Amino acid sequence: MKKRFLILIMVVCLGALLCGCRENKLTKIELAEVTHSIFYAPLYVAINEGYFEEEGLEISLVNAGGADKVMAALLSNASQVGLAGPEATIYVYNNGQSNYMINFAQLTKRDGSFIVGREKIENFTLKDLRGKSILGGRVGGVPEMTLEYVLKQAGLTVGRDTEGYDVLVRTDIQFNAMTGSFLNGEADFTTMFEPTATLLEKEGRAYVLASVGEFTDEIPFTAFYVTKSYLEENEDVVLAFTKAIYKGQQFVMNKSDEDVAKSVISFFTDSTIDDLTIVIGRYRKADVWCTTPYFGEDGFNRLMDVMEEAKELDKRAPYDKIVNNKFAEEVVK
Repeated sequence: MKKRFLILIMVVCLGALLCGCRENKLTKIELAEVTHSIFYAPLYVAINEGYFEEEGLEISLVNAGGADKVMAALLSNASQVGLAGPEATIYVYNNGQSNYMINFAQLTKRDGSFIVGREKIENFTLKDLRGKSILGGRVGGVPEMTLEYVLKQAGLTVGRDTEGYDVLVRTDIQFNAMTGSFLNGEADFTTMFEPTATLLEKEGRAYVLASVGEFTDEIPFTAFYVTKSYLEENEDVVLAFTKAIYKGQQFVMNKSDEDVAKSVISFFTDSTIDDLTIVIGRYRKADVWCTTPYFGEDGFNRLMDVMEEAKELDKRAPYDKIVNNKFAEEVVK
């Protein structure tokens, strides 16, 4: 009898141990980011500070190299969550895709790119681009459309491949090839994300002249999104993801530039803490980061204004279809 009792106790303990292992098992998420930049600091903070693990998630980060490639990764089920400009979700919805994308957490609220030139220009203004060419990125992408928008707001006419313009915005170079092309002599100026811009400036190969975001009102420049079907089947995962992102946003808002730099340095091994501190300060000055994951309707409409100005939007998408703030509202409570 005693032997049977001991065996029973061992079985119960083993079962409890196995259940505990199952309960502690992390849900794996492949996250496709549009590019790799300190612009997405709250995300990297959330990873390195263990906020995703606290919510039961394990993040595998993939640099897709463009919003179109992020979209392809989600539509093919290769990735579960995408981080890119919400313009891609508008295109997919308007194209009639039944399994369209739903934005559930906004990360940045202004353009995170910087205008970079070959020479230092004191007191730079957008008028200094008159008669020059600049690499703008992919046609229909938020960086390229925002650049054209701010140039037009400054009273400059924009051309892509025609005559009779003030500034030639080149869209023939792929987004992830722009820096290399600029260094190889293409165009007079380019737009560039950090920390690449600061690294090149430090080497004397380029000069950061202005933040594009400082010339614009708030727009949802980058957001996290999932397919409609994934959201319907994994609301608990999306909620946990949003909680982790909110913690990352709060860290960035409440800590010093140097503290943020130390948190994310492992993602930017070619940079120093000092370099990253400078970059984070630049982004903070430009007011690019959202303080919560909430995706507002005013910004959504402003984004579509930019898209219409660029003649890349035939019809407006419904906010209540491709934006879901349920999770953002819950975590902010």
